Amino acid sequence: MDASIIVTYRCPMKCQMCNIWQNPTDKSREFKPELINKLPRVNAVNVTGGEPLIREDLSEIIRILFTKTNRVVISTSGWFEERIFALATEFPQLGFRVSIEGLSQKNDELRGQPGGFDRGLRVLLGLRKMGLKDIGFGITVSNNNSTDMLWLYELGKNLNLEFATAAFHNSFYFHKFDNRITNINEVCRNFEELINRLLKETHPKSWFRAFFNLGLINYIRGGRRLLPCEAATENFFIDPYGEVLPCNGMEAKYWFASMGNLHDVSDFMEIWNSEQAKAVRERVAHCPKSCWMIGTASPVMKKYIRHILPWVIKNKINSLRDIGVNTQNIPFYHVGNNDKQGIRKD
Repeated sequence: MDASIIVTYRCPMKCQMCNIWQNPTDKSREFKPELINKLPRVNAVNVTGGEPLIREDLSEIIRILFTKTNRVVISTSGWFEERIFALATEFPQLGFRVSIEGLSQKNDELRGQPGGFDRGLRVLLGLRKMGLKDIGFGITVSNNNSTDMLWLYELGKNLNLEFATAAFHNSFYFHKFDNRITNINEVCRNFEELINRLLKETHPKSWFRAFFNLGLINYIRGGRRLLPCEAATENFFIDPYGEVLPCNGMEAKYWFASMGNLHDVSDFMEIWNSEQAKAVRERVAHCPKSCWMIGTASPVMKKYIRHILPWVIKNKINSLRDIGVNTQNIPFYHVGNNDKQGIRKD
């Protein structure tokens, strides 16, 4: 299993595509670090927020998480530079992903904090200088920054940094329900260009990232997921109050459910094997949404790698022949999917 730990909903940024900052958690109600001791061993953990570095006890949370997994990655705005460098000094094996939504002007406009781009870039350069290996940044593509995405990709490639992409979604987590890409053709063309650049790279990881970005084009166009969502089976989220959730893409107008609260049990597996968890998995199987976010897409890409491998190999060979990817013919992989998953009644 992969885990995502949402340690807080407090955040210093004021992003246009996310209203977490308008709905912060009460600091006194956020779970205490020792609650994490109840978790089982997992493949990897993403620590996210809000802004995780707001928590003054984040170091203790990280220390416990490294008893549960070998890989912990923090998603951050990069706002708290010195705290990040202190944490990296204490845990040099930590991974960091800094959210950057465009070049300087566009990033600061979308994230609502002047100087945010400079801080994020300084953090990445500082972590590189410190010798950390698992570092990079990610962009959430909306209506006005897909061109900047291509420049950020080049920046990341030249600095030897990881580069992750997403398209904005609506969900309880973001407290947003009106995010909608309107310039679909332009955004999809830029994603197509990104895919072709990724396929030109020599590292196989980039080729599979090309497939992930194909899934984003499919999502933006309103298609069903390329692979089934297996949230609450292959991954889980824990919110700042200790609720164990299947994902961060739920919307109350469709459905919302928790598998249980860690505060109410002595061990995580009591929740994972409960009737309530089984009921949530059934809801996932019938979920009308077709989200394509890394937290739920990455686990099934790994699980069903033999199904997507032919696409990767074919398009890598085509790239060597200077043949671009065909984004008008997007595959759908039926690997035991529930036929009702991803079918929206509205």
